[in-house]
Amino acid sequence: MADPTPLLSQANNTPCDTTTQTNEQHHLPSLGSTIEKCIGEINWSQFLQAVLISFVWIFDAQQTFITVFTDAMPSWHCTGEYKNLNQISDVRSNLQLGPTIKIQNDCYSATSFNDMCNLPKGSWAWDGPAQTSMISEWALECENSIITGLPASMFFMGCLVGGLLLSTLADSSSLGRKNMLFYSTLLMALSSFLTTFSPNIWIYSSLKFITGFGRATIGTSSLVLASELVGKRWRGKISVIGFFCFTIGFLSLPAIAYVNKDSSWRNLYLMTSVPTLFYCMLVKIFVQESPRWLLVRGQKEEAIATLKYITSITQSNLNLAINNMSSNEEENNLNVDLFYALKILMQKKWSSRRLLFVMAIGFGVGVVYYGMPLGLGNLSFNLYLSVTFNALSELPSSLVIFLFIDKFRRRIALLVFCIISGVFSVMSTMEGEIWSKMQIWFELISFFSACTSFGIYLIFTTELFPTCVRNSALSMARLAVVFGGVFSPLLVGAGREYAFLCYGVFGLAIGFSGVFGVFLPETKGRALCDTMDEEENKGKLSCDILA
Repeated sequence: MADPTPLLSQANNTPCDTTTQTNEQHHLPSLGSTIEKCIGEINWSQFLQAVLISFVWIFDAQQTFITVFTDAMPSWHCTGEYKNLNQISDVRSNLQLGPTIKIQNDCYSATSFNDMCNLPKGSWAWDGPAQTSMISEWALECENSIITGLPASMFFMGCLVGGLLLSTLADSSSLGRKNMLFYSTLLMALSSFLTTFSPNIWIYSSLKFITGFGRATIGTSSLVLASELVGKRWRGKISVIGFFCFTIGFLSLPAIAYVNKDSSWRNLYLMTSVPTLFYCMLVKIFVQESPRWLLVRGQKEEAIATLKYITSITQSNLNLAINNMSSNEEENNLNVDLFYALKILMQKKWSSRRLLFVMAIGFGVGVVYYGMPLGLGNLSFNLYLSVTFNALSELPSSLVIFLFIDKFRRRIALLVFCIISGVFSVMSTMEGEIWSKMQIWFELISFFSACTSFGIYLIFTTELFPTCVRNSALSMARLAVVFGGVFSPLLVGAGREYAFLCYGVFGLAIGFSGVFGVFLPETKGRALCDTMDEEENKGKLSCDILA
């Protein structure tokens, strides 16, 4: 079968439209194959661009999991004996303590924050300064979990709204991948910086919503931009750089929090937001726009300039590329609405089906990926160590993807790691003296598998959709992951009373979600497509070969 017609050789067409091809056009190389030849083998310029673009994942991880420490319930201790006998009687009644318990033991017998709230004021105190957590600073220790969990919930709600409203801007608007990355990161950094001045939980929660709103498209824009700057041979490995950076960001949090354990929780936001602001300057100055996106938008001169900057393309190959891309002298300056790319995705039966299956997988992965770190407080293990171990488990996960992504069949690998994560998550709910000691190891294996599933899932999604809708499709995929994360705090809260409602439900969600990957086409070793026609024709060709 002949290659599909290159997009820019079709006059008066939008990037994702289906058109009738002439016999002459059938002999022209596709846009995707032309760009692959231009990009060629990876060089230092492309590698450094990918590293700089992927560096944003460090700050993304910090803002995603920072509430594990800033919103944590601090440890507390008893201060002495009660002096009022009426108080002693009341406390014994509330705590259902026996009459033979010593007065001082009334306090020591209180093992939870619910018990602590029944103790007289002055009988207990925080182990550290009150400003180490927003809970202790604003005296929220006796508030219900809806209030104390509001900032984290608002962050994920912001991610949902931002993912929905901003998902198509990098495809449908004139912003592009680079500007979308810049403005999203800047909004996240500024709102995080302003969080340090929050006077109460309501302002704090509002700023967390804005932070989540800005953060919603950061990972998507970064992953798509980095993958579109290199050829298919290095696409998977370059994508893993972002996962490594996310791990570094996650791993930096317990270190920053431990150093800051006797200081204000506001310092964590200050120490993570200021470097992000400096990073935004670097993006604006040094990062190049995706040549694929520029060509799809009809900006041939800018695309050629970018190719000259990031590749060592020879003048002869460049002239060939210019001839292939310049059949249409009129630029395709598109005037489309905000949800144009999503409309194109839903109009095609094959693309809408792919998107539905992808989002089903993302929901299950998101429940575990975001829920497990939030649920570490339910385990009988040191919080700093457990968060550190979880962050460290992302390193071998990224390494596995980096080393074997070119050998993985995407569908099978996704299914296997989802099932492994689900099985060990359920096992971490088992009770008993021996099983309780094994909980943290079961949780780590489950989280490692979930991280690996998440990485494969993102790479798989970028390969399933063409350039003209890739950013929108990946944004919707991440939106499904965040949607799963919205339910995670609720399950974590329920798991404090019934363990299975936390890690048990986590396991069932991710285990069943992996099955949907079987219904998606395999993308291992395929070149990226740039138009809907090209992707559809490639899918038909695959079906013909299988038949």
